[in-house]
Amino acid sequence: MRVLIAAFGDPGHVFPAISLGRALARRGHEVTVETWEERRAAVEGAGLGFAAAEEYRTFPPPEPDTDDGRHAADAARALLPLIERLDPAVVVSDILTLAPTLAAEAAGVPLATLIPHIYPVVDPGLPFFAVGLRAPRTPLGRAAWRAGQRALDVGLERGRRDLNGQRVRLGLAPLDRYHGGISPDLALVATYPQLEYPRAWPASVRVTGPMAFEVPHPEIELPAGDAPLVLVAPSTAHDSENHLVRTALAALAEEPVRVVATTNRVRPRSPIAVPDNAILVDWLSYGQLMPIAALVISHGGHGTVARALGAGAPLLVSPITGDMGETAMRVAWTGAGLSLPWRLCRPGPLRWATRRILADPRLAARSRQIAAWGATHDGAERGAELVEELAARHRPTR
Repeated sequence: MRVLIAAFGDPGHVFPAISLGRALARRGHEVTVETWEERRAAVEGAGLGFAAAEEYRTFPPPEPDTDDGRHAADAARALLPLIERLDPAVVVSDILTLAPTLAAEAAGVPLATLIPHIYPVVDPGLPFFAVGLRAPRTPLGRAAWRAGQRALDVGLERGRRDLNGQRVRLGLAPLDRYHGGISPDLALVATYPQLEYPRAWPASVRVTGPMAFEVPHPEIELPAGDAPLVLVAPSTAHDSENHLVRTALAALAEEPVRVVATTNRVRPRSPIAVPDNAILVDWLSYGQLMPIAALVISHGGHGTVARALGAGAPLLVSPITGDMGETAMRVAWTGAGLSLPWRLCRPGPLRWATRRILADPRLAARSRQIAAWGATHDGAERGAELVEELAARHRPTR
């Protein structure tokens, strides 16, 4: 069958889409990935078809009566000729790409949503997604969050109203449910189940495990010695001042560790001091470094966290924005690392947290348990199976 996968262009979103596309291609399907032009080489290098996506602002959400706010419906309309030409059996739309979601429905094509991080829909009695707070442990705490649900519903209602405005522009019926950008037929949650709170999952929501992909990159020379290796792997989309890298290098300069840090091609605005026990590169291969790292220090981008857990490395997460706070909290909650609030991302606290993680074997043991689960549960392959099942359910009968 033919499958169209549409993905937001940031690595944390497009790389899982490529991973899913490769799994579908291995199963004999023809896959086209629609994403930003700058990802063409990665998509085509993976042996998949490429279609350039229109780029529009996602964060902060635009007002519905602005040009950006009206763009999703316009982009969906512009996407319809591609869907007509490809005639896909299924469209898989990243959770941030609303236009393909609308276009698939307008074209009458079965839709799956790819969520490349923790599931963002919370049950009543749990903290709101992305606030970075742990689940309450008492009835009083759960009651407090249920009471706060009314405030959350105000925002959800506004989101539904804005989405319905886009739908009307495309001739689609308005929705009476929240989270209308998530397919009611299939949502692929590409994370570890160990990072998810126990809950009664909707039948349409399936936690597959992460979907990993990496652009090939030459291996680097490591710092000399056999001291524990600490990998500093910041976000590719945030921290323009390289604050996490600077802080980690300063904090660990005199520690009995080797440090490998990467700017992830975020160009430093001023020189970064690199101590004798460390090296700093602009890019590196997680496939080389993660399996030998005794600790990974990160902002909490889900892709980096998933790769560390998949390699059995504990994490120190200092979240800077967005859902990173949620991911950091879940890492600490599951026992595979620690969370360091961004306001405390200074040499002293970071040094203390590093020492604590390296001295506590339970954190590494928990990460290895998660890695063992991942070794027998291929998220991309499971996602491909579920996409096939969705297509089969909607296949026209003769």
